[in-house]
Amino acid sequence: MSDSPLTHFDSAGQAHMVDVGAKAESSRLARAAGSISMQPATLALIRDGSAKKGDVLGVARIAAIQAAKRTGELIPLCHPIALTRVSVEFTIDADAPVVHCAVTAECSGRTGVEMEALTAATVGLLTIYDMCKAVDRGMRIDNVRLLEKMGGKSGHWQAP
Repeated sequence: MSDSPLTHFDSAGQAHMVDVGAKAESSRLARAAGSISMQPATLALIRDGSAKKGDVLGVARIAAIQAAKRTGELIPLCHPIALTRVSVEFTIDADAPVVHCAVTAECSGRTGVEMEALTAATVGLLTIYDMCKAVDRGMRIDNVRLLEKMGGKSGHWQAP
């Protein structure tokens, strides 16, 4: 391995999957979030449960959980992880009008769950877009980001 902080590259600069076999297992947690802004009428459909495709936030929650579970299949060098918990919460801000998505992912393992939390938040928001695009193609997904990670050698990190 080179001294590069980019662990997915070997000393020759080629991409590889990081060997986590020698790492100790520890409790891991990551929190991620993002938002989708839309027209007030679109938000009203979501809030009132009257969207033609059904319970938008219920379907988006299941999609987010599924996405977390499949992150290792979607991100080429990401390890498959046995998740112990994925929590997805949606908050409606009618004044903005925005739906905020917050995800917490947890496992006991040798590598973190940041990618699972970020993937879940993104797919949850994309599902809202998909279910409402017939009435509002101008929706905008913003500010998908890691909020916090705990566990492993690097310890606790929290976004400023």
